[in-house]
Amino acid sequence: MKINITGRNIELTDGLRAAVEDKLGKLEKYFTPDTEVYVTLSVEKERQKVEVTIPAKGNYIRSEQVSSDMYVTIDLVEEVIERQLKKYRTKLVTKQQNAASVFKREFLEEQSDEEEEIRIIRSKKFDMKPMYPEDACVQMELLGHDFFVFINAETEDVNVVYRRQGNTYGLIEPEY
Repeated sequence: MKINITGRNIELTDGLRAAVEDKLGKLEKYFTPDTEVYVTLSVEKERQKVEVTIPAKGNYIRSEQVSSDMYVTIDLVEEVIERQLKKYRTKLVTKQQNAASVFKREFLEEQSDEEEEIRIIRSKKFDMKPMYPEDACVQMELLGHDFFVFINAETEDVNVVYRRQGNTYGLIEPEY
């Protein structure tokens, strides 16, 4: 597993690097040696933030945690990633997807102690009218939702707008 650490508004000390490599090194038992792990440490006022992203065969395993202490935040992010991996393994095994390029075989074959299956308990249908992303943001706010699915009037593709931290918005567009 290759851990790539970057820092924003923070000096990456040897202690921080060692803490990240030690904590996330525990995840090596799940991944093949050439798996890339991207870690970003950042400081905004009193907030110590750690973001971890692991590309895994078309999906991303990702966690972002914030606390007042960077070492506590590193611990939190490792726990969340490990929990996500166990859920993801169950999904991989039940769907029998080929994930051998990222995960070790022992991890996939290991029995899961928490058999959490994903259940869809509600389904909605709605009419999608072509609109511009800015109009979709307004519609999302009017509905009080955190995201909104719409047909982009410019590209005629299905897009999603979502609310980000700091009263900003994001746009998700398909890539063919």
